[in-house]
Amino acid sequence: MMKLRLRRLAKKGGGGGHGMPALIPMIDMLMIMVVYLLVHTADYEILPNTKNIAIPMSTAETAPRETVTVLVTRDDLFVNGAKVMSVAALRAAPEGAVEPLQSALRLASRKLPGDNSGLSKAEVTVMADKTLPYTVLKRIMTTCSAAQFAKLSLAVVAKETAARGPAP
Repeated sequence: MMKLRLRRLAKKGGGGGHGMPALIPMIDMLMIMVVYLLVHTADYEILPNTKNIAIPMSTAETAPRETVTVLVTRDDLFVNGAKVMSVAALRAAPEGAVEPLQSALRLASRKLPGDNSGLSKAEVTVMADKTLPYTVLKRIMTTCSAAQFAKLSLAVVAKETAARGPAP
């Protein structure tokens, strides 16, 4: 029954662009869109991105791994999304490692998936506002080292390269 109707529509020139022949290209386009969205959603970064900070630009080529994340806004400091202390309290703390941050880092490293029996393999990623003073960033990095994190990464936003390639 359906084949006869399609043949009749094909003889009349597709029924003026309405009906079944017009539906097939639309289904094809929807399928292409679904495949495109599925492929490109897997390329997103693991790091959380907030509107509270402006991350510096860089030409980073490696994708981030799941690590302990230290997020530093202009006012507060977070470890894996939990507020640890304010930046003002960090500045006022005595020299050396900052104890509240160090204990939060050690606690967060135990919650990471995988074997964390040796903390020397632990990694930390620092996401800091680009206007943050270097002295504050240095205190955070010192505390991460004191908490036995062997690898410290600074989060950056990848710069878009031009079609002709990177600048010489």
